[in-house]
Amino acid sequence: MSSFAAAPVYAGQSDWVVSAKEAKKLIEADKATVLDTRGKMSWIAGHVPRSAPVKWQDFSRTKAPYKGELLRDDAKLTQKLQELGVSKGRAVLVVGKPPKNWGEDGRIVWMLRTLGHSNAALVEGGYSALKKAGVDTTLSQAKAPKGDFVVKRTGKYDIDRDTLRKKYKSKDYVLVDTREPREYRGKTPYGESRGGHVPGAKHLHYTDLMDSKGRLLPKAKLEKKLAAKGISPDKEVVAYCTGGVRSAWLVAVLADLGYANVMNYAGSMWEWSAGDEKTYPLEK
Repeated sequence: MSSFAAAPVYAGQSDWVVSAKEAKKLIEADKATVLDTRGKMSWIAGHVPRSAPVKWQDFSRTKAPYKGELLRDDAKLTQKLQELGVSKGRAVLVVGKPPKNWGEDGRIVWMLRTLGHSNAALVEGGYSALKKAGVDTTLSQAKAPKGDFVVKRTGKYDIDRDTLRKKYKSKDYVLVDTREPREYRGKTPYGESRGGHVPGAKHLHYTDLMDSKGRLLPKAKLEKKLAAKGISPDKEVVAYCTGGVRSAWLVAVLADLGYANVMNYAGSMWEWSAGDEKTYPLEK
């Protein structure tokens, strides 16, 4: 449950974001597996007991320009997630280091939801918020038991390049670019083949929805910022960035707010900009 939502401690599919206080209850009751996206060195320096360090790249394709896309081998994904302790009947809490990260926690949550795990949520404010809430930490590298989750893709929350190409001009369709302003304007600092943004895309840097401590803004402020970009619950919303990480974070937040039709374009600009410029246009 997010800090601005009125809901039980953990309501499954409706909660993509949980407060540090509610995460603490789940952790202390041994009802959640914790995945840590802060990086291996940060994890070594201190982490939630039996949590596992994760990188979004470990679950994604390795060759350009498709590095943002999830692996296509469901058996391999299943194996990787089970080794991290992910189980089908157990909540998964994902911690990061907001706002000084790329939204990796949201990427992992989006991935788990897309692959069929209905009880995955990011912790608002990340690891520092958990520590402030009084969650025990350790230096021990003890692992969680092997999980039993099996990937079963939902067909929700993601969209491929050619589907986006057919739909992005629709007036009932809101396309959101979650990158930095310089990227939106045409800079290519992260290996894009071409610069610019998909025609008609609204710009909303993902950190615009956080405060200085990485916590989400109050619900009223969030909805006002979203509405200013034409993002409303009755519209289909597709988010993209460079490789589908920052945009996945936005999808997680929108889904937690109750926006039902939200999708992440995981291929994002790496893939789109590598295509023929007439078929996959960009504007600056």
